[in-house]
Amino acid sequence: MKINIYYGGRGLLEDPSLYVMDKLTGVLDEVRVHVERYNLYENKSAIAMMVNTLKEADGVILVASVEWFGIGGLLQQFLDACWLYADRNIIGKIYMFPVVISTTGGEREAQCMLTRAWELLGGKVCDGICAYVDDQTEFETDPQILSLIEKKGEDIYRIVHQGAPLFKCGARTGSGSFSKAPAAGLTPQESEQLSEYVSNDTFVQKQKKDVELLSQKYRNILDTGKDESRQEFIKEIKDSFVKSGETIEAVFSIEMTDTNRTLVIEIRNDDLKVYYGEASAPDVEAKTTRDVVNKIVRGRQTVQGAFMSGVLSSKGDFKLLRSFDQFFRFSPVI
Repeated sequence: MKINIYYGGRGLLEDPSLYVMDKLTGVLDEVRVHVERYNLYENKSAIAMMVNTLKEADGVILVASVEWFGIGGLLQQFLDACWLYADRNIIGKIYMFPVVISTTGGEREAQCMLTRAWELLGGKVCDGICAYVDDQTEFETDPQILSLIEKKGEDIYRIVHQGAPLFKCGARTGSGSFSKAPAAGLTPQESEQLSEYVSNDTFVQKQKKDVELLSQKYRNILDTGKDESRQEFIKEIKDSFVKSGETIEAVFSIEMTDTNRTLVIEIRNDDLKVYYGEASAPDVEAKTTRDVVNKIVRGRQTVQGAFMSGVLSSKGDFKLLRSFDQFFRFSPVI
């Protein structure tokens, strides 16, 4: 029999979840259960691959350490990977025991989240451990707490060893509206292979680069087209760009709310790209109207002046926003 423990905390010494995991492991070791522990914080780049470790598991213990709110991003990533890549037939046979230890409150909500997530995946959910700890020393030295943890370890062994039956859950039977993952037309073997690609940073970065090159190719086609609406303001912005020779990296996204179009300006040192579309991670996101943009490129108004007067709203790096008028020197047009 094998039990996998997936720990979603940060591994800090003051985390009482570590104490609970150690005691549960000790109990299971005594009854000759093979326990494999996976610290997600040590394998951030390989979380997608961890779904493959479920194959040989009879039961899993999901350990969430609530430090301020919720189960944390690492455990969420693991559950996301299970949703996308895991074989549901395998998960359907696995018992899950949630362990949620909180030092700030909110442990009940986090436990419900883990329970609901595993139910949606089609797995079997059992009672785990849910506790609030205000004093770590008192928690770890209290013999009654230790007794409760050890008893839970024994319960885990009995439930998994005996294959205990459970009441049916709506999400597991398919009546829940979110009981199935989006159909991708992939076999479990293909999903496993895809998860290997997802966890491969080199592969992912290469794919991102290929997508960026392809996007730039189509942007260049649009930039050289004859449709004037696609070209509006682009030539003026390019002609007004001031090359400084300094190291500059900035992406501006200017949405014109009255035309539902977004002008993207990318600066990489002395290299400038201007196009209409969507920027994946702009440093500055601005919203205004076409008339205001027209005034800016004709030198009748500065970006800083538009922002101060309220006709242009912005979020992001305000230092870059203030520097926009230095990057572009628009000549006044009557």
